Amino acid sequence: MAGKFVIDKSEKNGEFYFNLKAGNGQVILTSEMYAAKQGCKNGIESVKKNAPDDGRYERKESKNGKPFFVLKAGNGEVIGRSEMYESEASMENGIESVKKNAPDAETVDNA
Repeated sequence: MAGKFVIDKSEKNGEFYFNLKAGNGQVILTSEMYAAKQGCKNGIESVKKNAPDDGRYERKESKNGKPFFVLKAGNGEVIGRSEMYESEASMENGIESVKKNAPDAETVDNA
């Protein structure tokens, strides 16, 4: 099953965000918040464009030592971040999953 982008609206502040889900339904990338839905859609297009480029991924470590990654656009802006992983190998698998799923993922608008 192919991956998909799901657009949602925050109940807290009314802003829009998206999740990229793998074929198994697991969230593999979450966006920043966008004031307008069009900004959110532009963010999805940016992920599709930048996901295949390994140089766009910044591998990081949280305060509690868990690895995670952020995906950046060409201008250096963060366009999505991963969950916290238990190991660097799991994080690398997450990056590969984004690379594989994002470029051809359909978009589902739940907002």
